[in-house]
Amino acid sequence: MSNEDIFKPKKKETGAKKFWRIVFGTMVGFFLSCIIVSILSMLMFAAMIASVGSTNTVTVKDNSILKLDLQKPIQEQAVDNPFEMFGDEFSQYYQSTIGLDDILACIKYAAKDPKIKGIYINTGSVGAAPATLKEVHDALVEFKESGKFIYAYADSYTQGAYYLSSVADQVTMSSTGVIEFKGMALQVMFYKGLLDKLDIDMQVIRHGKFKSAVEPYLMDKMSEANREQMTLLASTLWNTMVDDIAASRQLSAETLNKIADEMFLGTPKKALESKLIDKTCYKSEVAQDLKKLVNVTEDKDLNLTNLADYRKAVKAETNTAKDEIAVIYAVGQITGGKSGNDIMGSETMVKLIREAYTSENVKAIVLRVNSPGGDGTASDIIWNEIEQAKKAGKVVVTSMGDYAASGGYYISCNSNYIIAQPNTLTGSIGVFGLIPSFQKALKNKLGVTIDAVTTNKHSDAAGTMRPLNAEETAVFQEFIDEFYGVFTQRVADGRGMEQSAVDEIGQGRVWAGADALKIGLVDALGNIDDAIAKAAEMAKLDNYKITYYPKKQDFWTKLMEKTSGDNNVQAIIKQELGDQYYIYQGLNQLKKAEGIQALMPLQIQFE
Repeated sequence: MSNEDIFKPKKKETGAKKFWRIVFGTMVGFFLSCIIVSILSMLMFAAMIASVGSTNTVTVKDNSILKLDLQKPIQEQAVDNPFEMFGDEFSQYYQSTIGLDDILACIKYAAKDPKIKGIYINTGSVGAAPATLKEVHDALVEFKESGKFIYAYADSYTQGAYYLSSVADQVTMSSTGVIEFKGMALQVMFYKGLLDKLDIDMQVIRHGKFKSAVEPYLMDKMSEANREQMTLLASTLWNTMVDDIAASRQLSAETLNKIADEMFLGTPKKALESKLIDKTCYKSEVAQDLKKLVNVTEDKDLNLTNLADYRKAVKAETNTAKDEIAVIYAVGQITGGKSGNDIMGSETMVKLIREAYTSENVKAIVLRVNSPGGDGTASDIIWNEIEQAKKAGKVVVTSMGDYAASGGYYISCNSNYIIAQPNTLTGSIGVFGLIPSFQKALKNKLGVTIDAVTTNKHSDAAGTMRPLNAEETAVFQEFIDEFYGVFTQRVADGRGMEQSAVDEIGQGRVWAGADALKIGLVDALGNIDDAIAKAAEMAKLDNYKITYYPKKQDFWTKLMEKTSGDNNVQAIIKQELGDQYYIYQGLNQLKKAEGIQALMPLQIQFE
């Protein structure tokens, strides 16, 4: 810049220009301030939650009672909801769940905690499938061996809630309540009529006469083969529940079945007469019973601690052992890629399994499977990583939850030992492919037609715009049959069976855990603790610590996952539909069923 330029007089700023400069500057400053304040507010809020969460320690008082309310959905692992501390007004904005791991850990810890004198079950319904109910039930039975009491009350009981509450020393309910006790029904929804109305042709290639996952799209009722397997399933699940209730209530199975046959949506009077409950009372009277049980007289001395608070007070036992048992959670429908909300991604699972077996400290792996299956190729990829873990010298024990079927059994069959609950749904050794054709639907319903040019004879095969021809169907059938052969050989090798024997019990048939034990698909019945104990025994470990994979996510990580993309949509739909979510699942399966599927019937509804 020259001296001339420096001393050159400046042009006078016009009023309009000055006005817009001030306005624009003010707007920019305002927006920048808003952004900065928003960021600082978010950081302060996150810090506040983290600070409260870290300092909000819970002290359990003497003569306390652990209160169990299990109405929220129970998952294998759940995330702490920091909004719980602010009460229902805040926590309702984040639909929290209960972790089965937390429930079992709290019940086990309470049994030896001198400050806990007993358990108060206060749940009228339970958000869980039969195997999860069984796991909680058995933990309560074991708790009673400590000599401490269990007391149960609900205004009304669903069948699952009564099953858990029947463990109690005293089972009570409102004098105007209802007990649902009617037996087990497995319902399957069929979509053929809908597809016919829409002129959608569903082309199915499958191997396995029991592979009923495809039936809802082809039929309007169960096939005889499907009805056969469903009848056995329902009987086994129901008998497990009846036997447990009979043992707790000192009633015979025959008596309980007679009650169910009479459609015993029980009035309290009938429930008393049949010894399903011990007395009727109002909830205000429950406090008097509980005070007597802990030998106090004043309301202020009655200390109830809920599950959310108690799990904060439960102290993990310090364990300096070098040897580790890795518990790897394999939960959700199996797909390729990364895991997400109710999804088990093969990429994520391979990473977790490899991390465990490449650790020198990990001597054994417990694979906790809760999956109905899914993509066949992804299942095989996970199977192979289990094979690599065994080749690395690690013992692998599978613990089955509610489901370990089809692809869920595929990834389990290679384990050194398999433990299932008697009412786990497993097996379903079979594969299928679904290819919908929308050609008629587009033409007849929308007046849209499709034309194409191709370079080769089958360039447009396996699309959704035209049906397969006979030659193409034969090719896909050969592909499905070949994969079924791989599946049955995997099972035969893993279970020490002949492939022909696997085929006899395979064909896509679903088995309850108790029946799977009889035919050699599993080695024993039990829970995840039994699986850990077996892994320690097989690895010859006396002193060890347990490491969980994946590590439990914190609230904020999980919240970001829930609010991103498809996960957020699925979470919203699931929350809105509630018990009817399985209807949406069945329809949504049409979109996801690409490639070979090793999947059990997702649309089973327990009643």
